[in-house]
Amino acid sequence: MQIKVARHAGFCFGVRRAVETVRSLVEERDGRRIYTLGKLIHNPHVVERLEAAGVQVLTEENLFCVASTASQSSPVVIVIRAHGTLRPIMERLTAMAKGNPFLSVIDCTCPFVKKIHTIVERETGPDRTLIVSGDPSHPEVRGIVSYAAGKAAVIPRVEEADLCNINKENCIFVAQTTQKLAEWNKCQVFFKNYCTNPIFFDTICGATENRQTEAEALSKEVDLMVVIGGRESSNTRALYTVSRRNLANTVLIEDASELSPDLVRAAHTIGITAGASTPGDIIEEVEKTMSEIIESTENFETLLEGSLKTLNTGDIVKGVITSISSTEVHVDLSANVTGIIPAEELAGSEFKVGDEIEAFVVRVSDIEGVAGLSRKRIERIGDWKKIVEASESGEVLEGTVTEVIKGGVMLAIGAVKVFVPASQTGVPKDGDMNALVGTTQKCVIMEISEGRNRAVASIKTVLRRERKEAIAKFWETLEVGQQFTGAVKSLTAYGAFVDLGGVDGMVHITELSWGRIKNPAEVVSVGDTLTVFVKGFDAEKKRISLGYKTEETNPWNIFMNKYSVGDVASVKIVNLTPFGAFAEIVADVDGLIHISQLAEKRVGAPSEVVSIGDVVDAKIIGIDEEKQKVSLSIRALSEPEVEDEADDAE
Repeated sequence: MQIKVARHAGFCFGVRRAVETVRSLVEERDGRRIYTLGKLIHNPHVVERLEAAGVQVLTEENLFCVASTASQSSPVVIVIRAHGTLRPIMERLTAMAKGNPFLSVIDCTCPFVKKIHTIVERETGPDRTLIVSGDPSHPEVRGIVSYAAGKAAVIPRVEEADLCNINKENCIFVAQTTQKLAEWNKCQVFFKNYCTNPIFFDTICGATENRQTEAEALSKEVDLMVVIGGRESSNTRALYTVSRRNLANTVLIEDASELSPDLVRAAHTIGITAGASTPGDIIEEVEKTMSEIIESTENFETLLEGSLKTLNTGDIVKGVITSISSTEVHVDLSANVTGIIPAEELAGSEFKVGDEIEAFVVRVSDIEGVAGLSRKRIERIGDWKKIVEASESGEVLEGTVTEVIKGGVMLAIGAVKVFVPASQTGVPKDGDMNALVGTTQKCVIMEISEGRNRAVASIKTVLRRERKEAIAKFWETLEVGQQFTGAVKSLTAYGAFVDLGGVDGMVHITELSWGRIKNPAEVVSVGDTLTVFVKGFDAEKKRISLGYKTEETNPWNIFMNKYSVGDVASVKIVNLTPFGAFAEIVADVDGLIHISQLAEKRVGAPSEVVSIGDVVDAKIIGIDEEKQKVSLSIRALSEPEVEDEADDAE
């Protein structure tokens, strides 16, 4: 008997976030009344637990009545569930919360649902019809329709579409996040032929797609398919429909109490999947109950047969270690022979006398009364089984690169080596793959040959997936003012592009320097490391505007912090004019030495006294902070101070 649990069964991201938010509110209640607009999720067990903790469910009819009662003595928190709500309701609630500090509105609308709201808001209008593939009575769908700026229609099934109300010339299509994939595909095929230039947005949640794909595959491998979830949950019903299409022996239950022991006993392999609103503890309880039913059906004859079975080469057996020497390990197999494992196969392991061990039968000698066993062979079988399962589920495995061979590298996953083609190593073409040897790498199995126990894996696929996830997280957490340190990737005539960790942002040419520059290359080069901050961004267009200049680097501020009127500075002559000479005091801050201030005597031209490039001492005789201008004087250095003149007069 084997039980297979779908990898993506249970809470999705949006549901988990909503449930954890409400649980946190319960723990930090502080006298607040906590409500959810509608049942938080379509699972009766979760809803009952929250109600027992004091969380009450509001309807659209009594929502605003309760919201208006929020006061200092009785504050109110209203949570918008993952399905979202109608736009007018959200806007009115938000306005009420702004005007009442004792009313809090926490929006737990799933990000995937919010994305549909944005699409509908942006793409619809008086001349464009919105078509939603989904359940018209579902709260998520009602919320989506409320964001449409023009006509809207909801189609549960293509066969039920009222074509009279659809503008075939100009319409957009979205799907409920939990819509069945098969129905959404039928919708696209039909309306691509029916409408003129229809626009489709793939809005089915990735978690929903993964669950349905897994249920589709799993239901083809098992004798009994068990779908766990609330009967009101649309995505749970979709999983049931997908599974039952392949396997009539499919049941939908809400918890372990609904399991039929007879159904479980009759099956050889059982598949388990669960809707996005099903808690993990309910899934675990169902699996545990199944295991107990299976265990209770084992009888004495089966156990006896197992203990007295004849050993054959190729069998996998279990026994208890009775002795360990420097050369071999003896194993009691509860049979007429003693199992012997070479000691080197267990070198470094933690096995000791009395431990149960599993091994592969290499040879059997009834005359000698011994059976040669191999622990490494069993490890290889287990590791190969893991690889086969990973090839079906898409699970990411870890291994160590052992060597570079022709066309790629070998990756050791436990006791099994798999081949990674050069194109799938993640190393650029003509790059050195030897740098991977000895490193631990993640991979997915691309293909297997079970007959030859060979597998082909890809490191690049995991790297690409991780980069995609990192970029998605980057955009989710990006904020104005956020600081980054990154390398300059490229320069253009209007600015520099900086790598922020897989995503590029642009520093405009005006942000690169406090002074005027004609080209970014005057300030930075490709490869330079800059510390920048986010000035603004457009997540949809994937554009980020970066700032580089700060008040701390403003040349004028540097000058003002260093010098005052009366100070003497060492300056460099940078320009000559008929009326004087300009000298650099600090980088990008120049001062004017008027022709009358160049020397004690009268001069006809500045070039009689100074030349460009000369470094001279000059006194700061004036600072215009508003116009950011500085007046300098060489002459003042040779004139006596006013106080000295007064002393002489005495």
